[in-house]
Amino acid sequence: MTTNKTSNLVKVVYFDEESASDLLDISAGGKVSASKEQTKERTAEVEAEAGAKAAAKFNWLPFFGGSAEASAAASMSAVGRSILNKTLSNTILTDYLSKLDDAKGVVKLVGLTVTARSDSAAYMKMYTPYFAMLKMDELPVNLAALDDALEAAKGYYELVGRDTEGAKSILRFNIHAFRNNYGLADLGRMQLVFHGIAVGKATESSLTMQAEIAPSVEPASLTGLDVVDGFSTDPVDLLVVYDVVFAGVEYVGE
Repeated sequence: MTTNKTSNLVKVVYFDEESASDLLDISAGGKVSASKEQTKERTAEVEAEAGAKAAAKFNWLPFFGGSAEASAAASMSAVGRSILNKTLSNTILTDYLSKLDDAKGVVKLVGLTVTARSDSAAYMKMYTPYFAMLKMDELPVNLAALDDALEAAKGYYELVGRDTEGAKSILRFNIHAFRNNYGLADLGRMQLVFHGIAVGKATESSLTMQAEIAPSVEPASLTGLDVVDGFSTDPVDLLVVYDVVFAGVEYVGE
């Protein structure tokens, strides 16, 4: 669903930097090497500036000398390193958003309500972090370790998106690409705009845990009633699968 209203991005919820970086490289064509070199230069500039600021915080100490200054710049605080990483990350984000019109194949999805099937891996992943608080020694399964097991087994998690007209699609999310401490469970409570790349088609039933564990299921045997009534010619309901690159909140003005 598209809209003619002007919109401004006000909140980033999810951003798959690796996918966005690939898109930028592809759209750059023959300028990939130059683009990467510019990124390296900007990285060096940001690191130098962050190091200088870190050193400036401690230069008032009487024992703080030249060697200590270099040491302080090299061993920045966790907060400083986090700011540096976020600055570099935002550089990719800014480049991606500015060149989005040139990135062919990226679809803007708005007005979607996203949910997880109750029998899917995504639904289980939403709640496994809470299992560590439970004491169920009598159960044969270590619920606290289930979250780690799911993360090791599956990097992308699928949610079902439904637009205002009821049409469905499948949205795949990189579990490590969420920002600002958001997670899968938050997506269903927000009105978001998604940028997705159509990567294929699948049935909604393929999202179940049973289908994940045993994807190849033998077809049911043919019965006499099937022969009398004839075979069903209804097409399989395939939904478009989108790998989500970006999700955020937009301020929509008239």
